[in-house]
Amino acid sequence: MRKGIVVTAQPGVEDLAVQAEELGFSSFWVYDTPVLHGDPFVALGLCAKVTSRIKLGIGVTSPALRSLPAAAGAFASLNALAPGRIICGIGTGNTARRTLGMPPTTTAELEHFTAALQDLCAGGTAEYREGDRVCEIRLLHAGPYVNTTDPIEFLVAANGPKAAAVAGRCGTGIISFGLLAPEAWRALHHARRQAGGAPGDPTSYVMTALHVLDEGKDPYGDAARDATGHIVMSLLTFAADTPAFSERLGVEERDAVRSLLYRRGTTTGAPDRHTALYPNYLGRIAPADRDLILPPLIDALMLVGTRGGLLARLTTLAQAGIDEIIFQPVINPSAEMAEFAKLAI
Repeated sequence: MRKGIVVTAQPGVEDLAVQAEELGFSSFWVYDTPVLHGDPFVALGLCAKVTSRIKLGIGVTSPALRSLPAAAGAFASLNALAPGRIICGIGTGNTARRTLGMPPTTTAELEHFTAALQDLCAGGTAEYREGDRVCEIRLLHAGPYVNTTDPIEFLVAANGPKAAAVAGRCGTGIISFGLLAPEAWRALHHARRQAGGAPGDPTSYVMTALHVLDEGKDPYGDAARDATGHIVMSLLTFAADTPAFSERLGVEERDAVRSLLYRRGTTTGAPDRHTALYPNYLGRIAPADRDLILPPLIDALMLVGTRGGLLARLTTLAQAGIDEIIFQPVINPSAEMAEFAKLAI
């Protein structure tokens, strides 16, 4: 199983990319969340100029965030800076749209956008629509400005069978967030294959957090909660923003959601709740919120354990069809990446 790193776009991100490449990581990713973090295309443009081997990924963009021609131009421009090293993750915009107070886009739009973006980035044509007007477009500046010759790796963000089927029909791999249940991954691969996925299964990635424990250390202590809490908080935030999802959680988790809403001074029905819930999303948690990082959620969403325990769990995930695991460091990214690199998987 390969290893990657994901970070938020901010000044200095290129230094982390250089370190990740030197440490032997396979990929380096930046989130695409416009009102939360810096611009990922600017960040990866800097990373492209100072690295030579590591793959560079956007994780993930959405048709609800980027117009088709703008997205195609951006990815093909990155591909000119780092030929053949670009990964394009595409999703419905579940997080980035909710930070705007808007719902994610539809699966149908995800599929149309993915197929069209693939065509444009490969030098082909695609249908572009604005209202009732439809035109055929292509990248007119291919060659001197953008690269449509070297391949871009495309992935569809999937946590369920509908999006996995899109990956199958579009011939892409799959990327998921915090999904560490082997049976869930087997179901995603089955849905992708049933929808027409090519034999051999394109690459599958999962983003999560990791914390290596020394023998005898508490897997639910402050150090573990600080290192992994941003992933748990992302689920609790989603639940606070989505009552139907919250209702499916256990009693303890629903209590944590109610506590989160109270602490942020908002409610599930407040029209401006996104402005209270999402600040510092995917950032290091505040010490006052450590109690919300529940042990069952740590176990389900993250990788916490001794080296031996982690290796055993990673082996199980590899057997379920995950090719690469991507970690987000939030405490001391440079030191954490060095620690992750020692974990031979």
